[in-house]
Amino acid sequence: MRRVRYGATGGPLFLEEAPVPRPGPGELLVRCEAIGVTLPVVRKVTEAAEPVPLGGEIAGEVTAVGPGAGRFRVGDRVTGLCFGHGYADYALLHAGMASPIPDTATAVDAVALVRSGLVALGALEAARPERGEAALVTAAASGVGHLAVQLARVRGAGRIMGAASDPAKAGFVRSLGADDVVTYGQEGWGKPVDYVLDAVGGDMLSHALAALTAGGRLVAYSSGGGTIRAYDLLVGAKSVIGFQMARIAREEPELYERWRQELWRLFEEGAVKPVVHGEFALEEAAEAHAAVESRVNRGKVVLHP
Repeated sequence: MRRVRYGATGGPLFLEEAPVPRPGPGELLVRCEAIGVTLPVVRKVTEAAEPVPLGGEIAGEVTAVGPGAGRFRVGDRVTGLCFGHGYADYALLHAGMASPIPDTATAVDAVALVRSGLVALGALEAARPERGEAALVTAAASGVGHLAVQLARVRGAGRIMGAASDPAKAGFVRSLGADDVVTYGQEGWGKPVDYVLDAVGGDMLSHALAALTAGGRLVAYSSGGGTIRAYDLLVGAKSVIGFQMARIAREEPELYERWRQELWRLFEEGAVKPVVHGEFALEEAAEAHAAVESRVNRGKVVLHP
């Protein structure tokens, strides 16, 4: 089979031939039909001290089942998060991370919706939103952000502000349900909001915090890091909440499964619609990474084996 690797920090990415892996206990072997490209995986290539497997979101057909893999059978269509080599024709997926794909959805729908949607829904839950509150979503045109905007509307946000890196994305963000759109370099972000879902981190944290009303909550789920001064929290009694999807998957599997079911329900009802920015062949992985790293994407970037 083919898989994508890189030999040193920063790349370049290249295709290599590798044996098809065999599923171990609790694992599924999946013939990949779609692979989601995420900013955390892109950052592994540019920042990790040494090369690591390119994992991430995959969707496809189960071709072999390891011992103790539970309800799944050969021929099932599944999606989930792969921690090993996911940029490949075949990948191993732990059954606990797998979600059945309904007949109404394609593999591309699945990688655009499930993992990114779980992060968006989890961050929203962490904000403890109340109906009628105002929300701000940073990176609102991204794979996670564009779903967070839609989910905030579903959960009853009274006003939604989207923040994006480029004014050209404003029309797209508004089409998702945002009432207002701002860009990162813009002076002042208008009327304060009750909660922020921040996917950018870094220097953007201070701007996001300033956008909160008194008593507001900022949920930080970015891999970009950043620092906030305690004094900035004290003034206005604001809160910062960290959210990590991996912890939920590992420690609260029942909640993880409930969120997955909610996402599929909203998808089938048409309340949440994942958008795909572009689809790339496996050998075009470098181009797919460039689209995500440069933040030009509007929605999800997907690879096809």
